[in-house]
Formats: sequence, C-alpha cells, structure tokens
Amino acid sequence: MEYMTSLFKLKVLLIMALGIFTSCGDMTSKLEEKLNDLSNKTEKLDSLVNKELDKVIALDSLIDKEGKKVKVLDSLINNSSNKLDSIANDKMNYLKRINK
Repeated sequence: MEYMTSLFKLKVLLIMALGIFTSCGDMTSKLEEKLNDLSNKTEKLDSLVNKELDKVIALDSLIDKEGKKVKVLDSLINNSSNKLDSIANDKMNYLKRINK
C-alpha cells in the first residue's frame, strides 16, 4: 500500500514536471516569436532611418551646390556693378571737364 502511494505520488510529480516543462517550452517559443518580431521591427526602423539619412545627405549636397552658384552670381553682380560705376565715373568726369 505504501508502495502504491509512493508510486502515485511519483506519477503525479512526473505529470506536474512534464506540465511545467511543457509550459516553459511554450513560453520559450512565445518569447522567441516576440524577439523575432522585435528584431524585424528594428531592421525596418534602421532601414527607414538610413533612407531618411540619405535624403538629408542629398539635401545637404544640393544646398552646397546652390551656395556655390549664389557665390558665382554674387561675383558676377559685383563685377557688373564695378563696371557700371567705372562707366558712370568716366561720364561724370567727362561732364565735369565740359562744364569747366
């Protein structure tokens, strides 16, 4: 009788251990699934950040190019302005000589 009670207890203990290991296995698979989901989302976010960073780099390059164009135009305007000033000064000097 005592042997059967011990055997019954052992069977119950084995069943409980099996249940615990099974539930741990389920938890492990759920955890792996969540970690895979998180990894996928992280990869997507990384890809999105890289795309946006590429856009920022392209925009920065465009700003640099346009800045160079502005400098060239500014130089042309200054040269034209200097030429116009020179022509105007020559005409003013000519008029001054005529009026003397």
